[in-house]
Amino acid sequence: MEDPAQAPAAIPALTGLFFGRLATSLPPHVWFGVSAVFHYLGPAFAVLLFPHVGVLGMAWLRIVTAALVFAPLTRPWTAFARADRPTRLLLLAFGACLGVMNCSFYLALDRMPISLVAAIEFVGTIGVALVGVRSPRNLAALAVAVTGTLLLIDVKWSSDPIGLFWAFLNGALFVGYIVLAHRIAGAGDGIAGLGAAMAVACLIVLPIGFTDALPAFTAPPLLIAAIGVGICSSVIPYICDQLAMSRLPRSSFALMLSLLPVTATLIGVIVLRQIPSPTDCIGIALVVAGVAFHKPANA
Repeated sequence: MEDPAQAPAAIPALTGLFFGRLATSLPPHVWFGVSAVFHYLGPAFAVLLFPHVGVLGMAWLRIVTAALVFAPLTRPWTAFARADRPTRLLLLAFGACLGVMNCSFYLALDRMPISLVAAIEFVGTIGVALVGVRSPRNLAALAVAVTGTLLLIDVKWSSDPIGLFWAFLNGALFVGYIVLAHRIAGAGDGIAGLGAAMAVACLIVLPIGFTDALPAFTAPPLLIAAIGVGICSSVIPYICDQLAMSRLPRSSFALMLSLLPVTATLIGVIVLRQIPSPTDCIGIALVVAGVAFHKPANA
């Protein structure tokens, strides 16, 4: 007879086996493509809910939804119990990064177009590459991307230093997300680590946006919409990132990231009716070129 005490421990193992098979069922580029769509589709719909639940309330609902979805699949408490001290610190850092990054991302989206926030998000990845590989190629890539970002930050948006602060903070944390997520994926069962980190993120944001999120609990359609945003924003893209990262070197993944500013712009046009100007299009193209041209440190 099976020992009941061993049953909970078997669930994360079965979950890891399932996602391991899922990762190899399709090319990693397909998983990245799905992530690229949902990475900004969910936040775009979140912007539409800001007037009803507030910015931090929406961030709270997003993270809590993701944590509740991951909990029965990954049992984060067992991941922490089995992990050694360095791994626990890694999971705590990853969770803190996810929590603060999502909040700063939404605070930036509340004040600026999604295309500008996305462009700023990727300048940091090139800056990190320049630190790791001080080459003329990376210097040129950074110069091109920064030029594109400056074109996007025109007089209208540069008059909003608070919005720019949240956008650049989100960009810095996005670099942390890429680095930490790759370490989690490289450690083996990345989905279990993601679930544990999301539980940490949930604890961090719990006291921040709970009050703003309360109206959603008295309006079922609003709550369902918020849950849908959480699944589209923090479950589908993060799982797809792990499935792609587990089979792609960081250099290839970094190159594919150049598509995301374009995805953000298209979603901004379709969902939020944020039509970029010709100057904005040139700026976005320069950011994409810079991200695509740079050479990561471990390439």
